[in-house]
Amino acid sequence: MADRYVEVSLVKRGITCTAKLLTDRAPVTCAAVWDSLPLTGDVYHAKYARNEIYALFPPFAPAEPPLENPTVTPIPGDLCYFSFAGTELGTTSYGYDREVRAGTTVVDLALFYERNNLLLNGDVGWVPGIVWGQVVEGLTEMAEGCNDLWRSGASGETLSFRRV
Repeated sequence: MADRYVEVSLVKRGITCTAKLLTDRAPVTCAAVWDSLPLTGDVYHAKYARNEIYALFPPFAPAEPPLENPTVTPIPGDLCYFSFAGTELGTTSYGYDREVRAGTTVVDLALFYERNNLLLNGDVGWVPGIVWGQVVEGLTEMAEGCNDLWRSGASGETLSFRRV
């Protein structure tokens, strides 16, 4: 199979990076994401995991992918997939209590842009993510945009994933 790539963008800021899908390590997750593209949603900056931006989506795969190519210590450029029950995220401390409710499932597509990340959540413990992509171009510019998002705020910004 030929290599597949996605473009990840902070739309309002006009910043884009390119990532290679890790189809050899996370084939089920890569297929689920690829088949659902394009995806765009409000961007959030991580509160606990440190150097992470992400968007939340309704489930888009026929079944949730298995925990393939897992990590709790993502490195710069990792794209990760998480699936959460609404009860895990539906509190005001997370900031999306209007969008996420009990009885729902939400998919979190994340980009890690710097080192020293640890996927440990005080409410639920370890939160392993599926590493399904690795940024191969544009990470420096994206990291600058992510730091600006951290300092300036995410209001009005969206995170977009699309096929290249």
